[in-house]
Amino acid sequence: MKHFTDKEFRCRCCGELPEEFQGNVRALVANVLDPAREKLGQPITVNSGYRCKEHNVKVGGAVGSQHLRGEAADITCADVRRLKEIIIENGKFDQLIDYGTFLHVSWKRYGPNRKQKLIKR
Repeated sequence: MKHFTDKEFRCRCCGELPEEFQGNVRALVANVLDPAREKLGQPITVNSGYRCKEHNVKVGGAVGSQHLRGEAADITCADVRRLKEIIIENGKFDQLIDYGTFLHVSWKRYGPNRKQKLIKR
């Protein structure tokens, strides 16, 4: 993890990042976030990484959210549109959801990654 730390991915309500999901976070960073940060050349902020079940309910997350397994992050930067383009160009993601001011991006360590692109505004 060149540009990110485990702390950035800890649950916002309880501060946890269970050991069983740390490998998923590292895979997300290695395959998606670090390459995007390198190409973008500017900081990327992690708004939400791993979520415990309680926090996921509180923020209205999906029941099967990839955040619950450390496979997803909600991210933002000064140029979200360019960041989205970079992630798509890299081609390594499971799901990329454009919310306008931030992106939800995920990576599955095990199994196929769908390269699913959605817009929710």
